[in-house]
Amino acid sequence: MAIAVFLVGIALSLFQLYGAGIEPLGLFYQRTIHLSFILVLAFLIFPVTGGERPRGPLGWAVDAVFLAAGAASGGYIAWNLDAIINRAGFWSQTDIWMGILATVTVLEACRRAVGLGMTVIGLVAILYALAGSRGELPWLGEWLPGIMEHRGASLERLVGQLYLGQEGIFGLPLGVAATYVFIFVLFGAFLEVTGAGKFFIDLAYAATGKRPGGPAKAAVLASAGMGSISGSAIANVVTTGAFTIPLMKRLGYRRAQAGGIEAAASTGGQITPPLMGAGAFLISEYTRIPYIDIVVLAIFPAVLYLGTVYLFVHIVAMKRGMEGVPQDELPRVARVMADGWQFVIPLFLLVWLLVNNLSPMRVGFWAILTVIGVAGLRACLDIFVFEPRAGRPASLERVKEALAGGVRMILGALALGARNAVAVSMACAVAGIIVGVVGLTGLGLKFSSMMVAFSGGNMLLALILVLIASLVLGMGLPVTAAYIVLIVLVGPALTEEFGVPLLIAHLVVFWYSQDSNVTPPIALAGFAGAAIAGAKPLDTSVQAWKFAKGLYLIPLFMVYNPEIIQGGPVPLVLWTGLTAVLALIAFAAAIEGWLFAPMDPVSRLVAVPATVGLFYPDIRMEIAGAAALAVILGWNWWQGRRGAGQVRPSGA
Repeated sequence: MAIAVFLVGIALSLFQLYGAGIEPLGLFYQRTIHLSFILVLAFLIFPVTGGERPRGPLGWAVDAVFLAAGAASGGYIAWNLDAIINRAGFWSQTDIWMGILATVTVLEACRRAVGLGMTVIGLVAILYALAGSRGELPWLGEWLPGIMEHRGASLERLVGQLYLGQEGIFGLPLGVAATYVFIFVLFGAFLEVTGAGKFFIDLAYAATGKRPGGPAKAAVLASAGMGSISGSAIANVVTTGAFTIPLMKRLGYRRAQAGGIEAAASTGGQITPPLMGAGAFLISEYTRIPYIDIVVLAIFPAVLYLGTVYLFVHIVAMKRGMEGVPQDELPRVARVMADGWQFVIPLFLLVWLLVNNLSPMRVGFWAILTVIGVAGLRACLDIFVFEPRAGRPASLERVKEALAGGVRMILGALALGARNAVAVSMACAVAGIIVGVVGLTGLGLKFSSMMVAFSGGNMLLALILVLIASLVLGMGLPVTAAYIVLIVLVGPALTEEFGVPLLIAHLVVFWYSQDSNVTPPIALAGFAGAAIAGAKPLDTSVQAWKFAKGLYLIPLFMVYNPEIIQGGPVPLVLWTGLTAVLALIAFAAAIEGWLFAPMDPVSRLVAVPATVGLFYPDIRMEIAGAAALAVILGWNWWQGRRGAGQVRPSGA
């Protein structure tokens, strides 16, 4: 089984590399073949009996059927594409039955790879489409409330929408997963197997370790670096957290705090360019804004978020009187760079190619080749330069060993990248089902009408409703899928009814879709951090929710101060950026009751309305709020200078 997964994963990655860098394939060929590979991988990796019990004869029989169905689901369209296009709208019985088989297969693969929640939502969407007076389930339509009623869809029409067209399973979400997302996930896999994770951790640790709360600050920087290319908050937690969480506990952070800090920092990796957990690619496809423009515009909000987490970490360290790690226990920056310079070159090349408007797929292709090239260059330097200097002369055996290791590394990265892409692609396939049903039934317009009605036309209430909806969806959906579903449902209301600019609406929904990682009761990244820290999941989730407060405030700031994203007169942009930084500093200080010294209750109380004033789209309110916060923070700084900062409350 392991060999089968290994070989199929390599085949999928080679297929993707061929389409990305050698000869681009047509829309339906790329998406259908990609889905067939992903479905086969999903059923190989996740048996019907679960991961704890062997398949057995019955399990093998069931999985063999699904493996065949998975291969056929995409292969049928790729093989019969011309005939299917020629009979568009007049489907044969074979088309309909293959559509039903593919839909069932996709839902089952999603249940195994992603979870039951996503699958249930997909099933509910299908039942909703079939309900109605002209649908296959008219009796079900009688139970729908008035605003949710629709005429219903026949089975043939639904299959045509979900399987035989560009609006369902093979729609935009899977299209993005099968192109941009996969190639960058594969790029991250190559960096991972060559040791980039250790490089990022060591570099962050060397840069911040000797400062108060150094390991926690290293967690923020390392998680941002790893998360920006891995695209998964949970994977980020278990990768960097295995190193940073024990160090934070050793330094004096409580277990729940250590796990919460890592969860909040790892979530920041998903909003940090270039990958942004597949978000940048999806936003680009939905808005038709060039990918590089979105990456550039997303940098400052990401810096604000990570800066807020970093500030929380610093304040907690100062309150508890923590000190840094001794210098002799820290890696040296020069040594880390000398050992890992080869990881910097592909990242610089990636940015340079994007700035020069090369296709993201082609950029990922060349970035992967660069990783392989610099890894080979580093191996050559080790064998023929550095090792001889250390008294180990080059030999044919050493060269053969390096070549064998390089081949194993490449094959391992190809297989790992394919495995890492299974969950994302399956989530996008089922998200395509939901998007297809929304388009078929007009549910998006109905949802927008309900949102306007419930909010009474108030922008703040509308954003709170979006936040609540994102949290509910996030309990069962991955971040990427939650964003797709939400933007289809609430995007039209934000842009058309409330006048939010298109790009800002997408960024707000994407940011809010991250909250399932850090918001109780379902905080997936927080749970992963709790497992490593040995803390209670709920306590860790509460800490993650506190440290990730920028995830809720910065989108509000983008809505009420759109120039921070859209640009404008230079003085206005600079003023907006300055007030954003000031507001977040003041908010963190008011929450923790400390900045340069303990904050008195009056200062903490006054800081709240002053911070609200900075968010208000009126220059007079902004100036008043900024002035009040400047006085509060200035007074706290003066208290710290006078020595009040030396008095740290015990157990704070």
